[in-house]
Amino acid sequence: MRVIARLLPPLAVFAVFSAALLHGAASPSATAKKSAAKAPAPKGPAKKSSSSTKSSATAKRRPVSRYATPTYADPTEGDAIDGEDLVVRRAAVEALGGLNGTVVAVDPTTGRVLSIVNQKLALKSGFCPCSTIKLVTSLAALSEGLVDRTTKLRLSRRVAMDLTEALAVSNNPYFAQLGNKLGFEKLAYYARLFGLGEKAGLNIPGEQPGEFPETKPAGYSVGLMTSFGTGIRLTPLQLASLLSAIANGGTLYYLQYPQSQKEVENFTPRVKRHLDIQPYLSEIKPGMLGAVEYGTAKRAAYDPSEPVFGKTGTCSEFSGPPAHLGWFGAFNDTGKSKLVVVVLLTGGRTVNGPLASSVAGAFFKTLSQSQFFAQTHGYSPAAMVGAPTCCAQ
Repeated sequence: MRVIARLLPPLAVFAVFSAALLHGAASPSATAKKSAAKAPAPKGPAKKSSSSTKSSATAKRRPVSRYATPTYADPTEGDAIDGEDLVVRRAAVEALGGLNGTVVAVDPTTGRVLSIVNQKLALKSGFCPCSTIKLVTSLAALSEGLVDRTTKLRLSRRVAMDLTEALAVSNNPYFAQLGNKLGFEKLAYYARLFGLGEKAGLNIPGEQPGEFPETKPAGYSVGLMTSFGTGIRLTPLQLASLLSAIANGGTLYYLQYPQSQKEVENFTPRVKRHLDIQPYLSEIKPGMLGAVEYGTAKRAAYDPSEPVFGKTGTCSEFSGPPAHLGWFGAFNDTGKSKLVVVVLLTGGRTVNGPLASSVAGAFFKTLSQSQFFAQTHGYSPAAMVGAPTCCAQ
């Protein structure tokens, strides 16, 4: 069945599994019953003590997790906080609680990293992006003219979906179709343009880059890359960088992480490149808002007066200690100050994107209650250093 899964697109795989179930594929319990019926009766029944019977039953009921990564840990251990915005950090620490994860908060108008909770995790060499890769897929497909916000793709005989709904509910077959239409070369072009495969930060101590393959990986389609993030490694800083560009209209900043109050006072925004995505932001933002309003991120607690635009991601990671991942990247559009937040949770089966969205929702709520977004958060008036605009093909 693994071979079939590699060769067929996601909908065909689903059809194969469904057919197997409908046409008599026996479940393990059914097979066991048939075997027991055919087996000869034992000559002398062996008696078991009640205690051994109880312990055996308990062992059968107790699920064995395949994830070695703990769901709970101290996320602040080892963090250096000189130069951080302490109001933002307190809100992030409180929202994360004891979950084994990281929160990265960035000012999208400057590229300044305001806080990183769990710096060891955030600065690692990346994780499978899960469904957050659908933001890259969406912008690439829009840039290539494959769809617009209202274009419906046929997913089955009875189901068709447009970009807004597909983003809101994170529909895998929709984005697999887009990926297969894009092809690997165009996907790679846009992914690298948007910052995948390179460091997002400028001289951030300990930062490691994620990975984007040089050639199409063998064994699976481009559709798996564009719907599940298969074969790609994304860092929380890279996702924060891309979300900042979406939030600010297309400027991809070098993320900078001041390490002292003096560095904060001398902070100067630096532009990596300008992305020609302004015409497409109105096409993807309704789907990102829909994710929070009624879709996969509704645990962020949508408030119409304080809109949040985001994208979740849920999948398993086996490149290191096995872990279930929960991503949520978002930005708000409230008051005088926008803020990008990326939450990445790691752990067991209870970890997922909706849980990550609840962390981000609590974070935004705490800052809103403290009037953070009602204030203007400026930076040093030093001249901005930029790079030439980088246009899409």
